Amino acid sequence: MSRIKAPRNPDRQAHGMDLSTDSHVPKYAQIADIFRQRIARQIWSRGMRLPANEALAEEFGVSRVTIRQAVELLARDGLLEAQQGRGTFITGSVKQDRWLKVETSVAELAEVYRDTSPQIININESLTEAPLQPSDGKAADRYVFMRRVHSRDGQPYCVILIYLDEKIFKRAPAKFRKQTVIQVMKEMPGLKIATARQTLTIGTADIEVAKLLKVPLNSPVAEVRRVFTTADRGVIYLAEVTYRGDFIRIDMDLRP
Repeated sequence: MSRIKAPRNPDRQAHGMDLSTDSHVPKYAQIADIFRQRIARQIWSRGMRLPANEALAEEFGVSRVTIRQAVELLARDGLLEAQQGRGTFITGSVKQDRWLKVETSVAELAEVYRDTSPQIININESLTEAPLQPSDGKAADRYVFMRRVHSRDGQPYCVILIYLDEKIFKRAPAKFRKQTVIQVMKEMPGLKIATARQTLTIGTADIEVAKLLKVPLNSPVAEVRRVFTTADRGVIYLAEVTYRGDFIRIDMDLRP
């Protein structure tokens, strides 16, 4: 039976996962998340024995009690098993559930939201200007700002900042408050989206996003900026979306 050696350098240096004292997530949960990622990436494989709690405590700069709490958390998920007198072994694997695909058309994007039936939590709603860039197009007179968290099966997967043309919002305010905005726009009679563009970048969760998505501070996230315009280049919809990194996947057809 092989045994994993604890790296001399802290995991936060080796894997970019810092333990934050400012995060709402307890340290044992942050460590458990790092363990889970090591198992998912097969850095730690099934059947291997973890380093002793003393070595792990030294690696993360925490007490052995904190390490035991992290181990117990993953033991409840069936990933680890602590055996009296023998050590802690990896007994399970992490399910890869990156179900949220970054779509490349408005119709496909609307179907994603329809199929997943996201729970929508309206956090804020007000009238404002949109933070447009010169290349986006012409600004509407006013935008309705909505800040939301989308969830699936009770698990939050993205935070969205939406700026919707006030004139369009007033056509169906009740629907826009209860349903996903893209679904309502796609089904709205007479509304034609002439251009739709989105840009994806990779970032890390700040304190506020980490709290809303229930992930450790500095966890990887995908940041999408999405702009819809009309035929006269009027910007009717701007969204800044932050997705959990462990929920999202991108499929691309490459030109031969």
